[in-house]
Amino acid sequence: MSAKAEHYDVIRRPIITEKATMVSENGAVVFEVAIDSTKPEIKQAVEALFGVKVKAVNTTVAKGKTKRFRGIKGTRKDVKKAYVTLEEGNTIDVTTGL
Repeated sequence: MSAKAEHYDVIRRPIITEKATMVSENGAVVFEVAIDSTKPEIKQAVEALFGVKVKAVNTTVAKGKTKRFRGIKGTRKDVKKAYVTLEEGNTIDVTTGL
């Protein structure tokens, strides 16, 4: 497996919400990442895929909600988010991927 494919396994998708947009004004970007990924792996993947310098990585795990479907209880998956703070002068446009 190529190195680029491994980076895409770590970073699933960008998260575009109201809170993520407010954070982006301070030079940070929010990604959904693999639940078992570490901060150094996330930093390496973002730098390799987007060609930017990462200042810091903060992570949080949102526990999956319990939901009912046709009377049967189920649980959504846990989701890990990474708040990636970029060095001054670096930007990632998540709407176009550049």
